[in-house]
Amino acid sequence: MIPSKTKPGEDAANDTGENLMTTARTLDTDEPRRISGLPTGPALRRAAAFLADLVKDPAFLKTEVRSLIEEASGREDWYVAHRHEAEDGAFSLQVFVWPPGTGTRIHDHSSWGAYCCAAGTVLEERYGRLDDGSRPDHARLRKDWQLWWGPGDGASTVQPGDGGIHRVGNPGESPAVSVHLYGPRTGETDGRDYDPSQDHVCDRRD
Repeated sequence: MIPSKTKPGEDAANDTGENLMTTARTLDTDEPRRISGLPTGPALRRAAAFLADLVKDPAFLKTEVRSLIEEASGREDWYVAHRHEAEDGAFSLQVFVWPPGTGTRIHDHSSWGAYCCAAGTVLEERYGRLDDGSRPDHARLRKDWQLWWGPGDGASTVQPGDGGIHRVGNPGESPAVSVHLYGPRTGETDGRDYDPSQDHVCDRRD
């Protein structure tokens, strides 16, 4: 099923430290903490609204996104430019930079997650499992849908585990920036990586 894009109000590498960002307003980390205490369904709705509002904030766009777009020139892979991790693991708020032609592997997460595009566009592919998960290290996938996400398109949300198998990337010619919010982990690892060419899945280590 292709999702409707969630609008506001509807119910990896190279990080630069724990302080996420400085804007003309102080980033509200109280709201992510409140969100992280909710059950998955309500948490995803609140996370989507929070991120969709953040990526429209003029101060955030001016002080952070513009400089990241300039910085992305010449980079060869996607990276996390800023990260704020709650000390107790309740949430992780991250800013991703996607130079042209970069993208993730097919993967899932051990937490719920949501992201919004703040600049440029990214392409998300979502997958489902064809097997029953009974064989260790084995997974057969089908591609269910793909969508382009850009500023104003709302948020993409993923359930933990098999409910959120996806790949995100920027096959375009201009850099993109996205903001991601993840909830508390339900397992010891961050998630799993999938290789459909080998019907293989393995835990992803930090």
